[in-house]
Amino acid sequence: LTAPSPTTAVPYTSVKCIDVRKNHHKTKWLMPWGPNNCEKLKDFDEAVSRQIEANDIVFAVHVPLPSKEMSPWFQFMLFIMQLDIAFKMDNDLKENAEITLDVSLAYRDDMFDDWEEIAHAVEIRKLKCTFGSPKTLESEGRHYDCDFLPFMEIGSVAHKYYLINIRLPVNERKGINVGIGEIKDIRLVGIHQNGGFTKVWFAMKTFLTPSILIIMVWYWRRITLMTRAPVLLEKVIFALGISMTFINIPVEWFSIGFDWTWMLLFGDIRQGIFYAMLLSFWIIFCGEHMMDQNERNRFSGYWKQVGPIAVGSFCLFIFDMCERGVQLKNPFYSIWTTEVGTELAMAFIIVAGICLCLYFLFLCFMVFQVFRNISGKQSSLPAMSKARRLHYEGLIFRFKFLMLITLACAAMTVIFFIVSQVTEGHWKWGDITIQVNSAFFTGIYGMWNLYVFALMFLYAPSHKNYGEDQSNGDLGVNSGEELQLTTTITHVDGPTEVYKLARKEAQE
Repeated sequence: LTAPSPTTAVPYTSVKCIDVRKNHHKTKWLMPWGPNNCEKLKDFDEAVSRQIEANDIVFAVHVPLPSKEMSPWFQFMLFIMQLDIAFKMDNDLKENAEITLDVSLAYRDDMFDDWEEIAHAVEIRKLKCTFGSPKTLESEGRHYDCDFLPFMEIGSVAHKYYLINIRLPVNERKGINVGIGEIKDIRLVGIHQNGGFTKVWFAMKTFLTPSILIIMVWYWRRITLMTRAPVLLEKVIFALGISMTFINIPVEWFSIGFDWTWMLLFGDIRQGIFYAMLLSFWIIFCGEHMMDQNERNRFSGYWKQVGPIAVGSFCLFIFDMCERGVQLKNPFYSIWTTEVGTELAMAFIIVAGICLCLYFLFLCFMVFQVFRNISGKQSSLPAMSKARRLHYEGLIFRFKFLMLITLACAAMTVIFFIVSQVTEGHWKWGDITIQVNSAFFTGIYGMWNLYVFALMFLYAPSHKNYGEDQSNGDLGVNSGEELQLTTTITHVDGPTEVYKLARKEAQE
């Protein structure tokens, strides 16, 4: 209700400046407007008539637009490039043409300061363009339809003003920037996080961190009060709580005061750890409740299931390091710009995707088995006393409810991932647009916190005693033995009543 949309896209058109440094120009940075602006060209026909070479032209873009300034609340800047290329019979666009960009990025915090360089690189981008009309004299001057090109990504917006200078160096002998058609304009789209959304996001993290911490301390204290050692399921739930707290801790507050460009990479790693932990938890949670499982309460019994999760997570981590890790040194780098890089990136994503698909198939199979087994055991409930029967019915209902909530959460997360990928890919793939509002991001994030909170609350051991009359006619639980009205029990076999019921039946 209060946050604006998560990101804003701002279009910029570059200004063609004449690089007259040979004529004693004061600075190497060329400003498109303002008091020290550069000498401009209207178009390349003017450059030809004035005998200005392509190597003396610089495309300059100032971020943000005039009379505005950037803010650390924007968190990151992502730039996409679009080239306006006109068709000319004598200067046609070659197939698989590559454009070489000599790019520089600078910043300043005052309109009268000198520009300080952040990065400089020579990058090559593949041009993927189509031409709708037949290539005849009548079609001259019409524009190619070109794909967006990844241009730059910065993980923090610590300064008020940024300046991008782009050169297209031409060297016919080496074949640099030859056969790329007639470039009319270079346009950029700058995408950054909205400040209002950032504030709501930070507020959520700041509020949720202590709430999860408090429930974790309470949960672990309840476990340590038990006479037995904590079982595997309890340890895994606690580990899930730790990974949730790791995501929650609002270290992003520091990004307002410090120029920490690695925050995007750090955020990805935190999210990856949480999802890997969550996927592992679901496997162990189902496995510990399966009737015919002999290897119980031992992490080594789950290596076949947890293995693919680890492999998939590692692949995505390597992929992320190849992209965002390199961008810490060179913000203009993109793994998708070379053939090898694209194949490598696709290989990592495909391997991770296959692991995820296998995981979900296996999880659905396990959930089905657990439900079938528990439904089978419900047939033994009528033989119990009323109190005991109600007790077990409550436990089984809660367990099924938790499993359904788990599947709903998983489905929501998958939808969230697909939608966010499509939104991000809008600039890479073309015309697919989905408006994702802030409520979706904050909703998914809040849902996971609530889920982890509920898990620890429901699975914390209780210390309630049953009376003599309530214990008769049950599955052999001695009178006065501590039982859990939530879902856990002080028993050597394991933490849950459902688990214990399953264990007994399996042994028989």
